[in-house]
Amino acid sequence: MRSVRIGLIIPQRGSAGLWAPSAEACGRLAVTELNRAAGIRRRHVELLVIDAGATGASAGRAARDAVDELAIDGLVGMLPSYARDPVVKATRGRVPFVYTPQFEGLPANSDVMTTGETADELLAPAIQWLSEGKRARRFFLCGNDYIWPRSSLQIARRLIARFGGTVTGECYVPVGVHDFDEMLDRIKTTRSDVVLPVFLGFDCIAFSRAFCAAGLSRHVLRFSSAFDETIVYGLDSSETENVFVASSYFASMRSRNNGAFLERYYTAFGDNPPPANGYGESCYEGIHALAALIERAESFDAREIRRFYGRTLQGRTARGHEAQPVVGGRHPIHLAELDGYDFAVVASR
Repeated sequence: MRSVRIGLIIPQRGSAGLWAPSAEACGRLAVTELNRAAGIRRRHVELLVIDAGATGASAGRAARDAVDELAIDGLVGMLPSYARDPVVKATRGRVPFVYTPQFEGLPANSDVMTTGETADELLAPAIQWLSEGKRARRFFLCGNDYIWPRSSLQIARRLIARFGGTVTGECYVPVGVHDFDEMLDRIKTTRSDVVLPVFLGFDCIAFSRAFCAAGLSRHVLRFSSAFDETIVYGLDSSETENVFVASSYFASMRSRNNGAFLERYYTAFGDNPPPANGYGESCYEGIHALAALIERAESFDAREIRRFYGRTLQGRTARGHEAQPVVGGRHPIHLAELDGYDFAVVASR
């Protein structure tokens, strides 16, 4: 009986390639745990790491090749939103596909199986806290020019109005473009209290460096759900002041589950593995979620598995509870302030 082949599709280049090492490490840890138990349906599990490339088209081709040539039984994807639909199109009805990162939200009738949080779930408690706790009133919105930043910041715009704030400006640049001069000039002239940057991976690092070089970091707060440990380690400690981040996972979280997860992670990969972070950890959860769905459905058929999505519990998570529904938005949301290179949680919901 051949192994169960699970594909982990992640960008290994481009702006989102920053997260590839941690995503692969977390994926391998999940598969090791499955094999130490009973595998999937009592079959050994093999992980195939698939490079999605830097575009939606390359991700779609990679997913199609994984189904046609590598004969995968299921696919887990940590991808930018612009790559999600091409992968869905390539896999729909052929193999189950679980999409793991935070995302902008989807229509109620979408058939994408997600495990990450939506922009509304991440932004709402944080914008309320900034409005009430920091008396922030003037917000500037900026990010990469594609669906995740644009849709997320449209949600932010509505939330800012709900909590009595004003949007002072909105500006986007293409993925991979690091010319922020016009954007930073607009931030300066608007006298904003808070900037909401939604940039992808390496672009987030480049924006943060430019923001600090422009002398803005001392007087203007930065709030984002797109910051994580990997991005922070790409910055100088002087470039992390006045940064607030919303996430359902920080490596610094104190919980029984996260402590156990980190112990297994460091045992598997040594003292200096890729930084544990929410994007990588989402791959760990995604693989366990897919395994749980297959076991519950007693089938590898994508249509059968889809019937159990949202009702099946996954057995492993690092986020604070022993089991979580296989659907986004069930994890607590934490707002943390950066203290040097450490995330200090200031509020949770």
